[in-house]
Amino acid sequence: MTGTTAPRKGGRWIERWDPEDETFWKETGERTARRNLIYSVFSEHIGFSIWSLWSVMVLFMGPAYGIDPAGKFFLIATATLVGAIVRVPYTFAVARFGGRNWTVFSALLLLAPTVAAIVVMEPGTSYGTFLVVAALTGVGGGNFASSMTNINAFFPLRKKGWALGLNAGGGNIGVPVVQLAGLLVIATAGATHPRYLLAAYLPLIVTAAVLAAVRMDNLVPVRNDTGAVREALGDAHTWIMAFLYIGTFGSFIGYSFAFGLVLQTQFGRTPLQAASLTFMGPLLGSLIRPVGGALADRFGGARITLGTFVAMAAATGVVVFASHRSSLPVFLVGFVALFVLSGLGNGSTYKMIPGIFQAKALARGMSGESAAAYGRRLSGASMGLIGAVGALGGLGINLVFREAFRTSGSGTAAFVTFLGFYALCCAVTWAVYLRRPAAPVIHTVGVETKPQLTSV
Repeated sequence: MTGTTAPRKGGRWIERWDPEDETFWKETGERTARRNLIYSVFSEHIGFSIWSLWSVMVLFMGPAYGIDPAGKFFLIATATLVGAIVRVPYTFAVARFGGRNWTVFSALLLLAPTVAAIVVMEPGTSYGTFLVVAALTGVGGGNFASSMTNINAFFPLRKKGWALGLNAGGGNIGVPVVQLAGLLVIATAGATHPRYLLAAYLPLIVTAAVLAAVRMDNLVPVRNDTGAVREALGDAHTWIMAFLYIGTFGSFIGYSFAFGLVLQTQFGRTPLQAASLTFMGPLLGSLIRPVGGALADRFGGARITLGTFVAMAAATGVVVFASHRSSLPVFLVGFVALFVLSGLGNGSTYKMIPGIFQAKALARGMSGESAAAYGRRLSGASMGLIGAVGALGGLGINLVFREAFRTSGSGTAAFVTFLGFYALCCAVTWAVYLRRPAAPVIHTVGVETKPQLTSV
């Protein structure tokens, strides 16, 4: 389709959308897509802040709360688990209700865990109550899946790495922002006033919902497709990419949630000292995620992903050494490097997903818009599944930390476990996406505008 406007049905529904048509994209598509991207990023950003809220709340929970480090790790793990699970229905909600409509609803839903935390956040509250409220914050994790599925539909394949990286990076940065806000509260009001932080997010949540309502759009062509879901579930690449996403995003979110508590438990940092360091890693990891997507657009997602896992294994070796020697400066260097590398890998792995399915369409003899439509259809269906499984990596990291500290009082054993996992991720990435001869396997996902089987 060509023209100067995107035809609409009314009520902020766009009836026809063809981002692969370069004339349409230049005349009207790009402007509309970028506008939706901006407000999607803001809403997802607030969602990530609420999802990671308990990585900050545990810093406020002093001896008066009567909760040991293992119990605090389990609170964080509970939020991570729920956030991973709800990503699946959130993915399909975009097609059922519309991207703009679901963004409004999911933003307003963030009021529930925030208000609940305001009510219960004080000594004397039962541990079971804290678990329930921590679980509620998981709805913020779902915002990522719906946002990524929505933005994936707006952009052409040649721009997806950049767009998805920017969307996710802007959302991910909600983690360090809430941690910086927690640092500000602890530094100014003390570690006994968590409600100040919680109250500050109430107007931000409402603002995100209002902006989404007045500035975002729904796409009529995006429809629930149970056939696509079944096909994605049955495709080996969905589960391979989910496994790799455990290594990238699972690491990012797991380390983000656990960093402050590790500093307190293993290195004896006070709440203020821990909070003053916690935000650095998630901030850098969030900022570099769009770079990972852009590099994947240019050089290939699989190449960038493999290089990332190799470097993550090396950084984990540094952390193991520092943990064994109780060297905080070396530990911080290695740990922050893990954040940066996981953020880079987040961008490259997500770029691989639409490229893989479009390459499969080309291999089946499809071409042009039919191949692009197949790629959008399958990648949209698989993204929620991949995102959900990947987020479970964050749960695994916190549970491994919990067990390591419970049994030895140190996180060294946990980092050795993570090192072995990254080595496995390296092997899988090389074997499936880079080893030659390739057929029928797909190579170096994410290089060309019109990917071939050996250059996706």
